Amino acid sequence: MTSISKLGWLALLSANCFAANVIETTTLVGFGQAKYPDNFTHFEYVNPNAPKYGRVTYGRIGTYDNFNRFASRGVAAAASGNLYDTLMFSPSDEIDSYYPLITQSLRYSDDYMWMELELNPNAKFNDGHPITASDVAFTFNKFMTEGVPQYRAYYKDIKSVTAVSEHKVRIEMSAGNKEKLFSFAQATRVLPEHFWKDKNFSEPLNEPPVGSGAYKIVDYKIGQSVTYQLDDNYWAKSLPVNVGRHNFNTVQYDYYRDDTVMLEAFKAGEFDIREESSAKFWASSYTGVNFDKGYIIKQEIEHHKPMATQAFVFNTQREVFKDPKVREALNYAMDFQWMNKNMFYDQYTRTRSYFQNTPYEAKGLPSKAELEVLTPFKASIPARVFTEEYNPPVTDGSGRIRPQMRKAFALLKEAGWELKNKVMTHVETGERLSFELLIYSPTTERYAIPIQKNMRAMGIDMRIRTIDTTQYTKRLRDRDFDMVSSSYYANAYPNSDLKIVWNSNFIDSTYNTAGVMDPVIDSLTDQIADSQDNPDKLLALGRAFDRVLQWNYYIIPQWYIKKYRVATWDKFERPAVLPTYDLGIDTWWVSKQKAEQLPEKRR
Repeated sequence: MTSISKLGWLALLSANCFAANVIETTTLVGFGQAKYPDNFTHFEYVNPNAPKYGRVTYGRIGTYDNFNRFASRGVAAAASGNLYDTLMFSPSDEIDSYYPLITQSLRYSDDYMWMELELNPNAKFNDGHPITASDVAFTFNKFMTEGVPQYRAYYKDIKSVTAVSEHKVRIEMSAGNKEKLFSFAQATRVLPEHFWKDKNFSEPLNEPPVGSGAYKIVDYKIGQSVTYQLDDNYWAKSLPVNVGRHNFNTVQYDYYRDDTVMLEAFKAGEFDIREESSAKFWASSYTGVNFDKGYIIKQEIEHHKPMATQAFVFNTQREVFKDPKVREALNYAMDFQWMNKNMFYDQYTRTRSYFQNTPYEAKGLPSKAELEVLTPFKASIPARVFTEEYNPPVTDGSGRIRPQMRKAFALLKEAGWELKNKVMTHVETGERLSFELLIYSPTTERYAIPIQKNMRAMGIDMRIRTIDTTQYTKRLRDRDFDMVSSSYYANAYPNSDLKIVWNSNFIDSTYNTAGVMDPVIDSLTDQIADSQDNPDKLLALGRAFDRVLQWNYYIIPQWYIKKYRVATWDKFERPAVLPTYDLGIDTWWVSKQKAEQLPEKRR
């Protein structure tokens, strides 16, 4: 027997004490606790006995020119990203829990330095090829070498993704990071190596790719329509995450250049479901013979989901918008109270937070925990973060905004602008305060015009330019704009994805629409990413982060509504339970009995 010295025993004991534990599971939970047990059979918001029947057609604005949702240029066909299943699936009634799909089980170290995924041996692509660990490794390398820049930036901590065996994938990290590790394990849409290996992933694709999801493309007219068929041989149709979902045999998307034309097409029976975004249309245009006959029904469905931050977004990389005083001043040009009464039929509430309708929305003055977060940055953030609750400007709704204009003029004067001969002019350069709002929808133009009118009264030249969606997408990617009407996705809680949207390391990403480069925001988003397992800290960080964004005036906030406005041709049924975080159309089904009562076109 080989003897071991006392020092050797101590070294071995020390190594064992600090060795990471291995966790084996079938479910990943990034935040909170999993709702469903290991042996669950279906989600509670589905009807497990829903029939697979019928056809549904949707309308879409704009056009498309290819089938590669992940290309660096071009506009991909609607729903083309869903051609590929993800490794794991997140239900619509949980924030951050993931259940088996392509991955059937996994194991990882509790220091988050590695993870191994065991793939379902039955998983296959739509052409019958098996989904293997080599496909997963290929996918990662393809995204890292030919994918969009934000993917490479986000997953830079992943050292390698390798195929250990036919169905086992190992992920190695250069630094332990739960968010990145879990994100890859659940969100990765697996590409078929045999289809993509000889193609440039960054370029548009003019043919439907081989997929792995429930639907495959069976017909299309580039730029006009695309049709998906439920795959009878879909390997995962009986998995618990899919039971009660994917209930339409055929799904078609038809494209329209104009929203008004699209609405009239819906009323005439050209497509089946329309979720309305225009208060005016909802209040005044959902009438006609097909409503009178009961063929079309309109519903307002209450929800409690976090709300996206819809806004006019300043490109702070533009010289005219670098000064936050200018951005704040321009906020006074939106008379929301007048717009809501005269244009929106009092249907909306003004947006004031980047965590709207969640516990992370900053209200009142900072708490003690928030102050602990904010105080180290006191010299670098607006003083009002500590002394005032942020709220957008409020008017009396009369349409006369002289008090608001006076406040705007005072701010602009501080920023070096003054009104000369009714023109807002820079004191030093003599240039006029002028910028362009870039849009692609006539609906956006309608609610931008009153703001443009108020800008004109303030001596400011706000031009509205409407272009098609292809041009718009390119200019957004190239950051070739002054202002756009856009939105920041709804955050149920502060997560590491906020880095993609706000951190300066992602400035080349179109998600950082405002072009923000701020060390304070970098630090806060880094702290948020590092605090995902600390709910109390995350609450303070989220609210503090919200305050910093609010008082920097990166946007002119718009509005939101706490209900879905949905009109349908009356052939659908839906489960009794609505999922928390979306409308759940993927759980609806066509009632054959109801469909037979409709005109033949819409059955």
